[in-house]
Amino acid sequence: MHPAGLPASLAAVDRTLVMGVVNVTPDSFSDGGRYLDARAAIEHGISLHARGADLVDVGGESTRPGAVRVESAEELDRVLPVIIGLVAAGVPVSVDTMRADTAARAVEAGACIVNDVSGGLADPQMYRTVAGLHVPYVAMHWRGHSDRMADLTDYDDVLTDVCAELSSRASHAEAAGIAPDRIILDPGLGFAKEADHNWALLRGLSELQTLGFPLLVGASRKRFLGALLAGDDGVARPVDGRDMATDAITALAAAIGVWAVRVHDVNGSADAVRVAQAWTEGRDPRDSEATRA
Repeated sequence: MHPAGLPASLAAVDRTLVMGVVNVTPDSFSDGGRYLDARAAIEHGISLHARGADLVDVGGESTRPGAVRVESAEELDRVLPVIIGLVAAGVPVSVDTMRADTAARAVEAGACIVNDVSGGLADPQMYRTVAGLHVPYVAMHWRGHSDRMADLTDYDDVLTDVCAELSSRASHAEAAGIAPDRIILDPGLGFAKEADHNWALLRGLSELQTLGFPLLVGASRKRFLGALLAGDDGVARPVDGRDMATDAITALAAAIGVWAVRVHDVNGSADAVRVAQAWTEGRDPRDSEATRA
């Protein structure tokens, strides 16, 4: 399940990992502005880890629909102090960035994974930079930046097309020197996707697994969940009311065997992962062989 190159503490975990989200931004859709201060972001990341996050994903640039990019220097100013603080506290960290320079600086500061929502398309230097960093690399399905992705939702068959495009990204990453056993794929729920596209991809996770790479699934609090849970008046469920639906997706994805889920509220998803593991194994996974004997 795991990619190569993980820290030993993560590689030893025999279940789906829970990746907690720390947005060091003023405008992310779920918690924009809440953790823009570095100290608040570090405290939040430590809290997520204590409450069940196996690792924490730190990002300094919002990728919500319609978001406008920030300058590279601003992104670095946001994420580096948070990464340094979390690593010093013993929290495994991934960096959420589309920029090769940010990826390199973040890994130098202690990040152990590069999570690139553009799958290498936003920065032509990303693949070769990551190849030299020797850390796992998440390539997400992506068709364009947030300010135009709503116009890029045309698919012949979303599952077939996403599989083909992700396979292409993985091939380009390998050709640039990233070891295939360090590549993780993400179907990119909500990115150039309409609601039905997201559900089709979730239903097709097993087919995505046939590509041969670990999968990261990021459904947490997204708009398609708000639409699903809309009231009789048609008004979407508010962002902070979508966590139980997120937990349900976590349980289903973990039962299929995805590598990790990326979530904002880790408590429910940490529980859901353990339920899924017990369900699929037919026992409490904490039981030792001696206890079962």
